[in-house]
Amino acid sequence: MIAQTRICFRRRSRLSQLIGQTTATPRRGNTMAATLRQTPLTCSGHTRPVVHLAFSKLCTDGYFLISASKDGKPMLRQGNTGDWIGTFEGRKGAVWGVALNNDASRAATAAADFSAKVWDAVAGEELHTFSHSRIVKTVDFSSDSTELLTGSNEKLLKIFDLGKPEAEPQVFSGHTGGLKHVLFMKDGKQMLSCAEDKTIRVWDKASGKEVHKMEVAHNPTSMELSPDGQTLTVTYGSKVAFLNPETLEQQRDEVTIPTAVYSASLHPDRSVFICRGEDFKMYKYDYSTNVELESFKGHFGPVHCVRFSPDGELYASGSEDGTLRLWQTTVGKTYGLWKCVDASSNEIINTPAKPEATA
Repeated sequence: MIAQTRICFRRRSRLSQLIGQTTATPRRGNTMAATLRQTPLTCSGHTRPVVHLAFSKLCTDGYFLISASKDGKPMLRQGNTGDWIGTFEGRKGAVWGVALNNDASRAATAAADFSAKVWDAVAGEELHTFSHSRIVKTVDFSSDSTELLTGSNEKLLKIFDLGKPEAEPQVFSGHTGGLKHVLFMKDGKQMLSCAEDKTIRVWDKASGKEVHKMEVAHNPTSMELSPDGQTLTVTYGSKVAFLNPETLEQQRDEVTIPTAVYSASLHPDRSVFICRGEDFKMYKYDYSTNVELESFKGHFGPVHCVRFSPDGELYASGSEDGTLRLWQTTVGKTYGLWKCVDASSNEIINTPAKPEATA
């Protein structure tokens, strides 16, 4: 059980609260959204903006969520409830990027203290520190957890061998702006990057060379690889694009959002995608038709990051207001701690177990 395997990582308590009943604006006769209110789980704890988040894959003890914040205190949570598990202590300066390996046994953080760190995600202990000459913005584990990929304001990608942490990293150069996001492909033989030079690039690990480059009109703001490795979701300006990750060719027409968009996430079954941006709103679109299904506000500041959970039952958002919020993909479905309110009768549809603090 998660409480037994991870109780050593700080004192465990519930910080999630069922607050903020948010009424969605329905589109195209969305009757569910018209009668039920989205009730997010609000995860407190950070004292400054939440700028990045990442889910683990499904593990034997559930799945997990890690968040990066300008307060320099990355936090690990139970993914389906938002329950706080622990805080990784020891960073100096803002944390800009986070990642969990496949079984959530390791965490990685990228920070303004010019370093990337790898942590034991069960005990909460620091395992490795990899120094850089500039702010590190992004990190990712290889699928076998043997390597760490970093991107920084050095304008370089670096791969560190976690079995030989003292060894010099493999370095990939070519970007002319600071790195925004980096990702390993599923096979670990190629990497993806986007940077503040208005480009998205594919790199070959064996040759150390760039193999594809896509130029866009604005600096990319987010990048996500689908669980099957077949679709790369990228945001730039007010656009959401879906690309072939190996060739960077568009798989379908890009979608224009009615605001500057900072992040997007594609549902694991490709039924819908979500995005958010400067206007504080969350947007949900039908993936096959590009039709907006609903939009609603739930944060008190711009939303910097959104991600679907690995089972697709919820999505998480992190905001300038310093909170993480978890949202149901299907409002009215019994899942985790949710309650849903019928707007026409005020009847509580799903009643979650009462949150109780535990030591």
